Amino acid sequence: MTAEVLRDVVYAELQGFRPLSLDLHLPDTRPAPVVVFVHGGGWRLGSRRTFTPALSESESFGRITAAGFAVAAVDHRLSGEARYPAPVDDVVAAVRWLREHGPEHGVDPARLVLWGESSGAHLAALAAIREPDGVAGVVDWYGPADLTRLGRDLFPEEPERFDRDPRTREAGLLGAPVGERPDLAAAASPARQVRAGLPPFLVAHGEADDLMPIAQSEALVAALTAHDVPVEFVRVPGAGHFWRGAPDVAALFAAALAFAGRVTGAARH
Repeated sequence: MTAEVLRDVVYAELQGFRPLSLDLHLPDTRPAPVVVFVHGGGWRLGSRRTFTPALSESESFGRITAAGFAVAAVDHRLSGEARYPAPVDDVVAAVRWLREHGPEHGVDPARLVLWGESSGAHLAALAAIREPDGVAGVVDWYGPADLTRLGRDLFPEEPERFDRDPRTREAGLLGAPVGERPDLAAAASPARQVRAGLPPFLVAHGEADDLMPIAQSEALVAALTAHDVPVEFVRVPGAGHFWRGAPDVAALFAAALAFAGRVTGAARH
């Protein structure tokens, strides 16, 4: 059965910027736990209507609603519009909107999971770190975690190739190359902002990811573990970014849904 979808729901209106919207995908059974999905695209591209380049809206959001979850797929300001911390502010604003207005639409905001892929995973992690109350868990698919060491992870022999480059996606997010703003890069790095008391994380990353090396997720998992935050780490042999080359993407999706079911106490997952 096709889920009900409320399109173009405005969750924030910021002076000087376009209204920020989300699409709310609703399952048959309500009130439902909710997945807040944050899209990727290097902070400069992307849309709430694309889960990953390989998964259509029906293949992704439809599968989540079929498992009994609502999905709030959110847009946020891109780096051509505003710099860090603007997109994190936007994800937090969407969570707050759901807390206030979710029950009107059959959403249970007390059972909320943040799920992001790539740059969206980075924003989901930072949003949970900033405002963990009411967040039951975080699904982080191959997200950046420590911008201060990303140059070393990408180019071990010449990290300055990344750190001084104003054209990188990360420079677009920060408004300057990472090497010129180490303080801001650290503030924008989930692995450097982790503290005790955060909700559980599921971190999944491909071992063959050359766009965002798995060392980034290893750093996040190490930081979470050091602060006694529950974390599950899924390493995927042979998989690149967007799960290219992954032997079983359906299994990865199922694992994320199972995690969401466990942390929210959902009956179905």
